[in-house]
Amino acid sequence: MEEIDRPAPGEELNANGTETVPRQAASVILLRGGAQTLELLLVKRTEKARFMGGVWVFPGGGVDVHEGEGDAAHRRAAARELVEEAGVALADPTGADLVKFSRWITPAEVKIRFDTHFFLAPSPEDAVVVIDGEECVDFGWFAPQAALDAHAAGEILLVFPTIKHLEQLSGFASADELLAYATGREVVAVQPRVVVTGETARVLLPGEPGYDD
Repeated sequence: MEEIDRPAPGEELNANGTETVPRQAASVILLRGGAQTLELLLVKRTEKARFMGGVWVFPGGGVDVHEGEGDAAHRRAAARELVEEAGVALADPTGADLVKFSRWITPAEVKIRFDTHFFLAPSPEDAVVVIDGEECVDFGWFAPQAALDAHAAGEILLVFPTIKHLEQLSGFASADELLAYATGREVVAVQPRVVVTGETARVLLPGEPGYDD
């Protein structure tokens, strides 16, 4: 259970009770370190953005209509967003080699919602991260725990899904170990709930006390 005193930037709670249909989206958790270590790429969204301004995220975004539907569409979108936000092109631009890791659906209580599919990919050896300076204004390679520590120290701003991913990723010693774990693994969608009590909002994950109330 996570307590928050305000929504993330642009992540307003839905006051009218009508659920927003989640937009399909995809993100890439780009890895480096091989068999030795584990680092991952985070990019900082511009603080001018109405949604998630100033937040550090995995490169990603919405699935375009022309990319179709289903798993292949999510893979194409993930590969495209990695190029657009970080300047890194995968060997297969269709994203066919991406390893599915997780799927998170924004809580029904939030106004702007996404159904995001997260994929793992080892960084190409010759990759040079280039951000556009407009949508994304900074980037960094982080060990998962180092990113969490930087957030706790107020050095970077993270949101709930990213924090939960980093907590899980911190349990792996290397990029290779993580990829081996995720390859062929069944992915089950996670949809947190937001429960508001007074001025405090609690984010509950499936299985936590109060989630099914």
